[in-house]
Amino acid sequence: MKDSTFITRVFLKNYKSIAACDVQLGPLTFLVGRNGSGKSNFLDALRFVADALNTSLDHAIRDRGGIDGVRRRSRGHPNHFSIRLSFALPEGATGYYAFRIGTRSPGGYKVQTEECKIQHEFLGPEEYFRVDNGTVTNTSMKVAPAAATDRLYLVNASGLPEFRPVYEAFSQMGFYNLNPDKIRELQDPDPGDVLMRDGGNLTSVLTQLAPTVKRDIEEYLATIVPGIRSVDVKDFGPKETLEFRQNVTGDTHPWRFLANNMSDGTLRALGILVALFQGGYDTQKRVPLVGIEEPEIALHPAAAGVLLDALRDGAHKTQVITTSHSPDLLEDKHLDVDSILAVEAYDGNTVIALIDEVSRSVVRDKLFTIGELLRQDQLQPDPNQASVAHAKKVVQLKLFDSKKINSAETKNEGMYE
Repeated sequence: MKDSTFITRVFLKNYKSIAACDVQLGPLTFLVGRNGSGKSNFLDALRFVADALNTSLDHAIRDRGGIDGVRRRSRGHPNHFSIRLSFALPEGATGYYAFRIGTRSPGGYKVQTEECKIQHEFLGPEEYFRVDNGTVTNTSMKVAPAAATDRLYLVNASGLPEFRPVYEAFSQMGFYNLNPDKIRELQDPDPGDVLMRDGGNLTSVLTQLAPTVKRDIEEYLATIVPGIRSVDVKDFGPKETLEFRQNVTGDTHPWRFLANNMSDGTLRALGILVALFQGGYDTQKRVPLVGIEEPEIALHPAAAGVLLDALRDGAHKTQVITTSHSPDLLEDKHLDVDSILAVEAYDGNTVIALIDEVSRSVVRDKLFTIGELLRQDQLQPDPNQASVAHAKKVVQLKLFDSKKINSAETKNEGMYE
């Protein structure tokens, strides 16, 4: 598989149910765990970054119930949460972006620390900034924009060409919990080419796809939903809706059905496919990361193999992260065991890690598939990575490093205080 990985490593501290985690990501990653284990919280931490950059930090926090709805609740009463994301940009630059948000009484917040570093390919000059409590304390910029404690500084820095690619990549990430009822509704034309979280602008995104990409989507959809021939956008005055052409027994020509006549499974399947292939092969419209909540919902188990093929195909051009409960989706014996992150909750604390070594071994030896282990409830986080002792060690993770970049990230050196 072509390495489309954008976010290479994720460090979280005190984000919702996650006390601390340190995981590496690849082009295609599955988060697997029981209900309430915290899979969605991990995905939401990445979405939080996109929301805070696209709208505002205040909106991202309020949308999650305020600062007390974001920071982890525990006996220790943590007064901040932190996110650090290591990244690789398409042009070859690597680096990291990190921030820590602290609480203010009553119910307020402030950006305590924010840092971004970029190392260009072939050891070009570093570009960086660090902001502490609303003051730029270290930067490569000759003239640095002003900072504030109630917003992320990367938004201000995005006006400069050196930081614009990082801002655009993080703000262009897409996260999806598709709502068939929203897809059925008559939709307003939307100039944006990035699919909304609930699929509310699916008609507009579908219209902007290149014919070859649309044809690929239709072929996948026809395999998931037998009889589907094509899907197009139909105008209804100032609004739009989807029109499906589907074979009907006894008729030579396919019948036409509008979105309000189609099943939840069909509409969700179309939404997932558009999310995976939006932007097509245009690098300027590339969505660097797509996160999908339980793509198997409302689909027949027989369609799971086709859905997995679509996820793999989509991961050739964009990084894909998905949560799943489906043994059928993970049944393929050729599925890379390193693409699975097991998620478990211990005493209310979410632990995320690769699956344990015994399970990894039996999958590699083709004794069991990942799906079979999931049915037997045998997909558990590796205790060497996810034990309580390790979690305490990760709490001391060095999220900010104003002296150097990437050498520590790639060699696992200097990551802990």
